[in-house]
Amino acid sequence: MHRHPHLYEINAHIFLRRVSDKCHRSLTLATIPDEEWQWLAQWGFDLLWPMGVWQRSPEAREQALVNEFLRREYERVLPGWTPENVAGSPYAIYNYSLDPALGKREDLGQLKSRLNRLGLSLILDFVPNHLASDHPWVLAHPEWFVQGREADARTHPDWFFSPVSDIYLAHVKDPNLPPWPEAVRTGVPLADLAHGRDPNFPPWSDTVQVNFFSPDLRQALISDLLRIAEVADGVRCDMAMLALNEVFGRVWGDVLKDYPRPQTEFWTEAIEQVKEKRPDFLFLAEAYWGLERKLQQLGFDFTYDKLLYDRLRYATPSDIRGHLMADSGFQEHSARFIENHDEPRAAVAFGRERSLAAALIMATIPGLRLFHDGQFEGWRIRLPVQLVREPREAVDPEMVQFYERLLAITSAPAFHEGEWRLLPLSHAWEGNESHHNLLAWFWRSFKNFKVVVVNYSAHQSQCRLPLPLPPEITERIIFKDELTGTVYVRDPAEVSRRGLYVDLKPYHAHVLDTTAG
Repeated sequence: MHRHPHLYEINAHIFLRRVSDKCHRSLTLATIPDEEWQWLAQWGFDLLWPMGVWQRSPEAREQALVNEFLRREYERVLPGWTPENVAGSPYAIYNYSLDPALGKREDLGQLKSRLNRLGLSLILDFVPNHLASDHPWVLAHPEWFVQGREADARTHPDWFFSPVSDIYLAHVKDPNLPPWPEAVRTGVPLADLAHGRDPNFPPWSDTVQVNFFSPDLRQALISDLLRIAEVADGVRCDMAMLALNEVFGRVWGDVLKDYPRPQTEFWTEAIEQVKEKRPDFLFLAEAYWGLERKLQQLGFDFTYDKLLYDRLRYATPSDIRGHLMADSGFQEHSARFIENHDEPRAAVAFGRERSLAAALIMATIPGLRLFHDGQFEGWRIRLPVQLVREPREAVDPEMVQFYERLLAITSAPAFHEGEWRLLPLSHAWEGNESHHNLLAWFWRSFKNFKVVVVNYSAHQSQCRLPLPLPPEITERIIFKDELTGTVYVRDPAEVSRRGLYVDLKPYHAHVLDTTAG
């Protein structure tokens, strides 16, 4: 895998349906034709993340079918939807085995082998903070979850639920589900259990909150991780910061006040045990709240850079530049994106033109670069994750051409393995402050020298750009803009003395390949 890898996210159910329709036959993940994956390798991708491969909860599906907000969303994005189009949340996991709708249990291992032969690695979901509210552990090991006292349930009735035996009895008759413990048949009463929760939002009512202070629960989750490591090359860890001792204690401290806090972090134990068996296994954290660096220090290879996303969407070029001045270690372990299944479509959130400039920025800075299925085509509809069918959307051919060009450019070794440096900018002439609208950096790999300049504003802007020219360039310097094919010939002495003059239209950019003349 490259030092600065590219990852492609697909919705596993929707992608499989799309390819099956294209091939006019029913497929599984393991029988998708190789040509559907080959283009990813050809365009420089390292990692494939098929989101939502695990077996989903029957109870979560029932909730997804009756939730009024979700029903309005289904109708908005997929008019005429039917119950067969709803599978429940992929983040209310019932079992870490392949969803039967996607293939047989052993198909994940076959998919991994096929992808590996093409030079691609397989990334799968791991959801540490919660499980489906009807997960078998709820009855077999209720002590592994956050249990509320009667007073807790009265104070926060939306936080807790009472597992009722008759909810589970129906599952006993389903041959696709694992066997249930004796408690199902005997109707043993259970304590109120907590739903999974992000403290900034209402609880996820189709989930149950695990207790990270329970050593047995920790080891059970790690055992699941070790099984995932047998059929994957890495995991994208959902809401990874919620597992930190400090965060978990802050969210659930009042409920767990008598529960001893572990001396070690869950992630320290989990990552060490998995990497002892799979040293190359990749850990990607969905993370927020400024806790990204802490998770990197605990062993995560990459952490979400939501702050960059927010600055690209809402802030100024100067704010973006300030973010990119963080130390190189943090930069190289950050995962950059302008859309994913949790965020609005980039063409909608940023606007078409600005989304392309934002894509060029995230694709040419250090770290992992995450691209989302439909991003290249300019699709505008963000689907609820509970849906397993997509609407038809028109493809924007100009956006497809732009992304094909961008991926071809960034497949060069310099962008994957090179050394990166943010460049200073100065005004093009006295009184012209438009250089503050521009962002610039360069990549160097062996004799390969790339310069990226982006006008991230709605105004035409100019600057002088000081460049650390390679010493072998003495007579003339040739800049070829890889976005347009335009060639510029400049005097190295002039560039060294005054800086390279740049003049860019709104949301336009140069990606300059530099050679000596």
